[in-house]
Formats: sequence, C-alpha cells, structure tokens
Amino acid sequence: MATTTTIRWVVATMVAAGVMTGCAGSEDSSRPEPGAVTTRTAGSAPSGTPDLGAAEELARGIDVPWGVTFLPGGDALIGERNTGRVLRLTPGDGESRLVYEVPDVAAVREGGLLGLAVSPDFPTDGFVYAYVTTAQDNRIVRFRLAGDQQPEVIFRGITSASVHNGGRIAFGPDGMLYIGTGDGFESPRAQDPASLNGKILRLTPDGEPAPGNPTAESPVYSLGHRNVQGLAWDAAGRLFAAELGQNDLDEVNLIEAGRNYGWPVVEGGGDTQGGRYTNPVVTWPVSEASPSGIAIAGNTAYVAALRGQRLWSIPLDGTGVGEPTAHFQGEYGRLRTVQVAPDGALWLTTSNTDNHVAPREGDDRILRFPAR
Repeated sequence: MATTTTIRWVVATMVAAGVMTGCAGSEDSSRPEPGAVTTRTAGSAPSGTPDLGAAEELARGIDVPWGVTFLPGGDALIGERNTGRVLRLTPGDGESRLVYEVPDVAAVREGGLLGLAVSPDFPTDGFVYAYVTTAQDNRIVRFRLAGDQQPEVIFRGITSASVHNGGRIAFGPDGMLYIGTGDGFESPRAQDPASLNGKILRLTPDGEPAPGNPTAESPVYSLGHRNVQGLAWDAAGRLFAAELGQNDLDEVNLIEAGRNYGWPVVEGGGDTQGGRYTNPVVTWPVSEASPSGIAIAGNTAYVAALRGQRLWSIPLDGTGVGEPTAHFQGEYGRLRTVQVAPDGALWLTTSNTDNHVAPREGDDRILRFPAR
C-alpha cells in the first residue's frame, strides 16, 4: 500500500516502540501532542472541495447514537449505544420510532450497542446485524424487526473492555460482513494472529470465516489495529478504515488482506521494517480528529471526528489521497457517525451525550446534508 498511496499531508517523526501500555484516553486523549507533528489550520474549503451546505435536522434527543444503517426504502435505523434501542427514522418525518431493543447490552463507557448493518438480502431474509458489548464479550447478533424474537448470536468471543471495543460493521461489495475491533485495552492483542482484537474481521453472513481470508478458517482479514470505528469502500472496491490513535496520531488506512498496520509498534506513520508494517494514507494529531465513522461518496471520503469536533473530507483518486479539509469545526460538537443514504445525501450524528462534553440543547441530533 505504501507504494501506491504516496500523498501524506501530515508528517511526523515516529519512534518505534515496544508495547505501549499508557493511554491518556480512548476516544479522547487529553494529553498534549508532541511537537514533532505538523498541524494545519482548518479554514474554509479550498476550491474543488465539497460544499455541503446547511444541515437539515432530522431528529433530536437521541441517546448516544452510534450505529446508522439504511433500509432498502430509504428509512434509517439508528442504534442508541447505552439503551440498546434501535430507532427507525423516515427522512422528513421528524419522528424516531422504537422498532427493536437489543437485550443484554453492557453499556460501560465505550461499550454498548455499537455498529448496525442491514443484510444485503434484507428483502428476503429481513436481517439486521449489530455489534454488541455484553457482560461476557463483544459479539455479532442478528435479528428481524418484526415481532419480539430474541437476537441470534452468530459470532462471539471478541474481548470487551471499558474502552477500545471498535464496533463498526459493514457489508462489503463481496457480500461479506467486515468488523472493526479494538485491542480491548491490551495492545499486544493487535499483533497476535490468534486474537480477535485489534483486527478487521471478515465473515460470511452466517458468522463463519469468509472464504478467501488470508488464513483459511480464520476470520482475521488484517491486523495491527488499535481501535477501528470506521469502514467504507470506494467505487473501485477499495476498503478504507478510520482508526483512533493513542497520544500522537489518528489514522485512515487503506486496508488490504493480510496486511499488518503496525499497532502497537507504530502509531501513525513510521518505520515499516522492510514492509512488515503498512503505513496509513492519512494521519492527524489526535486533538484534530479521534475519528469514528467514515463514508465515501463519489471521489470523496468523509470522516467524523469526536475530539476534533469536525467533519473531514478527503479527496480520493486511483493512486492516493489528497489534502483533507475540515468542515463545521466546533459547530455541532462531537461527531460520531457519517453515512451516505440511498438518495446520496450525507447523514451525520452528533455524540455530545457520551459524557465527554456538556450536551447542547437538542443533543444528540441526526443531521442530513442533501446530495450535491
């Protein structure tokens, strides 16, 4: 990947370390960044970057919205991290309606009801998938919205913790289920191929290791991750992942099967040790990002920033990435999830009720930016 994605707009001098055990924060590091990082000033979008226009507020008063996914007709399903509730929202309706409640959710700090994904075969099978923190582990369940049936556990055993649970899930263009996990606050797990933590996993819709994974019968697709909370594909089928760093640099990585993305030996870009590790395509100082969701519309990737309280847009092309641009800096507070709706509109969730900042009136909110 390092040879095909050459545009790196934040340069840092990284020192390869052994196991990093300290953590000033998880989604929000409060320590100052070392002076080795070159930061940018986020201003108005330069010529050629997307003009997102004014936001339409679709809903308010949502309790820590985390997972967002869309039904075939255009309605959205929104998961509340702490309550386990799944809400259905119709654009223009203004009302969110409870349609399911996932049981046994252990909402401790960053855990709870996390990612949501609708089955690619939803019209025939009716399944909705969820990444859930329980008292035992992080697991993948699936359920149907109709009736009061219990969810079916299709994959379990991802170690849970109060932080670094990962949690984003998405179906890829190949119809397989991709899962971003965190290291569970034990960084050596990210380099252990036998651990499910600190990985991107690839499963069949029934929860089995997907055919064609780098190691047969293993769900592991890539390793060396600290805390993956964003997954998105471009039109060419390339997978990009947003990953929270520790004290220095957050990342967007171009994911390729079997690659090792370096954590905890490398945070951000650094010595690849002759190609053993793969560098990110974009890095930020943690104060400007703490990236969670990522979505791709056309030739632009959008990354929602928690601590950075802004939306980043990143131009994509066939060989690399362009310089990111910050939007809405501080305007809506912490931003958790960004998704592209079936009609091409961009949906964005705030995350101001997650105990990191004082909530604003109406938080948390679901915002929509029409397709342009």
